[in-house]
Amino acid sequence: MDLADLSPEQVGRFLHERQRGAADSGEAELICRSGLSVGSVIEYKATAERCMALARERITASEEADVSFPDGATFIAGELTAGQGRFRRDWHAPAGGLWLVTVIVNTLLPSSSALYPLAAGVACCETVRHYGLNATLKWVNDVQAGGRKLAGILLETMRGPRYGEEYIMIGIGLNVNNRDFPPPLQGLASSMAALTGFAFDLGQVAARLLANLAWNIGLLRFEENKRLPAGEEAPHPTLKVWRQLSDTIGRKVRFGFNAVSSPQFTARAVDLAPDGGLVMRLTDGRLITENSGEILYL
Repeated sequence: MDLADLSPEQVGRFLHERQRGAADSGEAELICRSGLSVGSVIEYKATAERCMALARERITASEEADVSFPDGATFIAGELTAGQGRFRRDWHAPAGGLWLVTVIVNTLLPSSSALYPLAAGVACCETVRHYGLNATLKWVNDVQAGGRKLAGILLETMRGPRYGEEYIMIGIGLNVNNRDFPPPLQGLASSMAALTGFAFDLGQVAARLLANLAWNIGLLRFEENKRLPAGEEAPHPTLKVWRQLSDTIGRKVRFGFNAVSSPQFTARAVDLAPDGGLVMRLTDGRLITENSGEILYL
């Protein structure tokens, strides 16, 4: 399937495939319905500077035209000429990779909204694992395999210029068929094709990724609407799945807002907080929880 031919119907087929494979069919149907809007509109460009910038332009134009912006609208580029990761780092995004932004019209409470980064990471990691790679998550949501980075996820928020609607823009960069990396990334990054020796159907990978994102966003919405009785709060399933996919807990790490250029301390990761923060034990035994920043494995 050519990436330019990707359609919402193809995303929907993979989403319903996941629904049919779930243990609780009734609950799965509600999760599916809650996330069905993801990928409902797909715009493809062969080349773009940044998908984030494109999404912001479309949101602004929609509000200025007094038209509701479609929840789950997705913007995909064949390659990026000015891609950026966290901390404004250059993001190598040539043809062969998957570069996209999905915009969520946020209706969740802050306690649930805090889990968007984890949900996006889970969706991406699940997608890579579907194709046979033993991928894991490094807090918050880097996807790695064989000790190298396969995918990075960047979330940005935007308030609509006219009505103040909150938009969550989920940017995902996944190395699929691209095999060549610039010198600073050699030994640090890899791709699905480089690790397996196979070329992947990029359109199919995109459809499956969006379906997994739809499922995990749907799960956030479904869980918020469950209305558990007071005092019966259960661990959020997004946290449970994240823990299953991650190799962070138990690792010795270096933490910093920008851990590469400005490391702050070393610690051992011991748990995930209910809001997705990383709980770490310092060398003096104290526990500290950080909700933003990054870690490097030691």
